[in-house]
Amino acid sequence: MDLSPSLLLGKFQKRYKRFFGDVIDVDGQLLTIHCPNTGSMKNCLVENSDCWYSLSDNPKRKLPGTLELMTNCYGNLVGINTNRANHIVKEAVEANLIDELVGYEKLRTEVKYGAENSRIDLLLEDPIKGQCYVEVKSVTLEDSAGLVRFPDAVTSRGTKHLRELINMVQQGHRAVLFFCVQVNQAKRMEVADKIDPLYARTLIEALNAGVEVIAWRARLSDTEIVLECAIPCLQDLPAPGLED
Repeated sequence: MDLSPSLLLGKFQKRYKRFFGDVIDVDGQLLTIHCPNTGSMKNCLVENSDCWYSLSDNPKRKLPGTLELMTNCYGNLVGINTNRANHIVKEAVEANLIDELVGYEKLRTEVKYGAENSRIDLLLEDPIKGQCYVEVKSVTLEDSAGLVRFPDAVTSRGTKHLRELINMVQQGHRAVLFFCVQVNQAKRMEVADKIDPLYARTLIEALNAGVEVIAWRARLSDTEIVLECAIPCLQDLPAPGLED
């Protein structure tokens, strides 16, 4: 994903009221901008750390900009704008970068599906391969150096999405959970079972049902965010069919 114009450098000060973030720009002015992340942003809220933000020319916006990249407590860049994850993965699929998701004739986004009034992030369709439902999750929590986890807060919505994917597999379709890891230098991805035990248990159920899981790390800069490489994921979970 090309970030044009380039993001602007600032110093992060604080996040509050969930969607507000204060930064100091290069001229020393305090700006209040939108924080597009509903999670806890654990290990990302480092006061006076470098951050990057975008500005909008829409005069109707309440806040002039959007917080995009932050420096976490390990010194790594994190893409905290979760709204970008779907676009990042969509671009990679369209470029045939992800082997597991090549060969489909059609790609649609935000398609209504399931029994719980959901929308699938990416729906891949092909007259021979059939349908493949791809749910994208943005990973921002680096729990220790190189180890990232999802989620960073309890996510009833994420658990619902797992149930929907299970249902799609039971109906004979492919279903893929795609972790878009927006953390530079991430080495492996695991589930945050201590933060959300129900999500972790439901993820095991999904794996046993046949839901596929993929994790890719993104490369982040002030000019682009692109998927870089696959990383090992969920190695701390029981192998499908082996849970108690």
